[in-house]
Amino acid sequence: MAEQAPYILILYYSRNGQTAELANQIGRGVARVSGVDARVRTVPPVSPETEASLPPVPDSGAPYASKSDLANCAGLALGSPTRFGNMAAPLKHFLDTTGDLWLSGALSGKPAGAFTSTGSLHGGQESTLLTMMIPLLHHGMVLCGLPYTEKALGETETGGTPYGPSHWAGTGEQLPVSPHEKALCQALGERLASFALKLAA
Repeated sequence: MAEQAPYILILYYSRNGQTAELANQIGRGVARVSGVDARVRTVPPVSPETEASLPPVPDSGAPYASKSDLANCAGLALGSPTRFGNMAAPLKHFLDTTGDLWLSGALSGKPAGAFTSTGSLHGGQESTLLTMMIPLLHHGMVLCGLPYTEKALGETETGGTPYGPSHWAGTGEQLPVSPHEKALCQALGERLASFALKLAA
């Protein structure tokens, strides 16, 4: 049996599809690096109900993530829409189940980055990205942002931060992901994949 290539786990929650589009763009960036695959996974929504009410596989889109997907990744891109300047509850709920990975150090030394989508232009993009990084630091991951050598970061009039890619979705009709936002997502994917190979070596 052939050995599986290392992969970057692109783990996200998306309600309206904007964060999912960012995830796919990050996957394109990962694909630029030979020897590393992209594995795109989502998490199910949560509710006050304590009984499991959803099938184990979503009707459409990316499969739901397992802790095994996370434990065995070579790097991680973590994405969420902004909820009051923080990640959405479904993604936080998934991370709250990873105490065993923290105890074992399964993610320690692996590269990680964050991405987000917001309805309003100044609706907490940067605080969301920064707060998403806190559990990654607790897991011992090596944080990866976007340097200003990325031309799109200095030119964007929509989303994009040095803390990670972001998208301005608008509060009315959903705005498409802009060319600059796509370029920054792809840059993060490529950086994570490159760092994963270097750190593994």
